[in-house]
Amino acid sequence: MKRSDKEAFVAEFRERATGSLVMYLTDFTGLDVKSMTALRQKLRESGAEYVVAKNRLVRLALEQTDMPDLSDALQGPTGVVFGFEDAVTPAKALTEFAKDHGDRPVFKLGVLENKVLDAAQIDRLAKLPPKEQLLAELAGAMQAPLAALAGALEGKLQEMAGLLDAYKAKKQEAGE
Repeated sequence: MKRSDKEAFVAEFRERATGSLVMYLTDFTGLDVKSMTALRQKLRESGAEYVVAKNRLVRLALEQTDMPDLSDALQGPTGVVFGFEDAVTPAKALTEFAKDHGDRPVFKLGVLENKVLDAAQIDRLAKLPPKEQLLAELAGAMQAPLAALAGALEGKLQEMAGLLDAYKAKKQEAGE
């Protein structure tokens, strides 16, 4: 790789790192080209991108960002997942892929909102329900008190209508 190519890669990697919501570092040892292609496709479908890079170039790219120091994790083969839409979907996609491919790739660590996540924290993220389900549960939780209030008001309205009917019937009996 020529120096100009390396400089372009570092600049592009830095732009992706700063523009992504989450970044996961993985060890992809043991995956063949066909598996890597399938992994990239699965991550692309989840709104993420998978990049394999030289550790030295990744270090250079991250030096001029406000991200924490990831030097300890940049050992051996490293693949970087950039999640642009949310943090859960790429983690879930990578975990599901690993189940079918001999537990590969393996999470080294992640960065979410400039905080380092270890592999256990990433696994917990991957187990969260999808964003749509969480939003539906939130909407349901917010709707429940309003539905209870509407039910209580409707009950009082029916009670009032029953009282008015009883009053009307009593008036008719009295001949008024």
